[in-house]
Amino acid sequence: MGQVLLEIEPRELKFTFELKKQSSCSVHLVNKTNDYIAFKVKTTSPKRYCVRPNTGVILPRSTCDFTVTMQAQKTAPPDMQLRDKFLVQSTTVPYGTTDEEVIPSFFSKENGRYIEENKMRVVLVSPPHSPVLQPLNGALKQEPVYEAPDLKETPVSTNQEMNGVENLHPFHVAKDAEDLKLKLNDLEVKLNEAENTITRLKEENGAAIQERDKLQQEIILFKRKCMTRTRVGFPSLFVVFMTIVGAAFGYLLQL
Repeated sequence: MGQVLLEIEPRELKFTFELKKQSSCSVHLVNKTNDYIAFKVKTTSPKRYCVRPNTGVILPRSTCDFTVTMQAQKTAPPDMQLRDKFLVQSTTVPYGTTDEEVIPSFFSKENGRYIEENKMRVVLVSPPHSPVLQPLNGALKQEPVYEAPDLKETPVSTNQEMNGVENLHPFHVAKDAEDLKLKLNDLEVKLNEAENTITRLKEENGAAIQERDKLQQEIILFKRKCMTRTRVGFPSLFVVFMTIVGAAFGYLLQL
């Protein structure tokens, strides 16, 4: 396919570099076709950059922007040059595809799918009216602005170039999202375990209360039986005693 899917502006990522400060730049994508186009952004340094969004779908003859943020750096790179690379992949997807439906297989070439790839380089610029600070022998020295090296490196074969593309990693934003999902799932499992434990303790507590009430009732019944036996036995003994006393008294009177 010789048709251009996306027009990208600008063609390089310019970051205003200041120590311990983030820097962002915006990239404008234009869908030049009458099809739905899905895009995906990759980089060789996922820990250094953050992209929102790093995947999406652009409607026919429409546009979309994504923002690349370079994390705050504690030290300046050597000669103010970065060899970081970005790759914007784009491909045609079925009509009506949404951002949430973009999957990795869309960008796989194994099934013969056409994937348009655009490389972008990184350029560091100094703040307005401020020289770039560059470390030199442990100290900071003022130097003019340097751009990152051009991506036109020593020519390589097609297979080597494709291997380099495969080594590009998705942005750490997606990885952080996956880590967050795993943590949320672990938290949900722990909450379920806690709820089950609370339910089991409540059931055991209820069973213990029932057992206590049963024992109290048995004690009350036992006391009542003991009192009944005492009341029934006392008059019988008294009658026997009085009979014996009466017989003895009668015997004495006869004498």
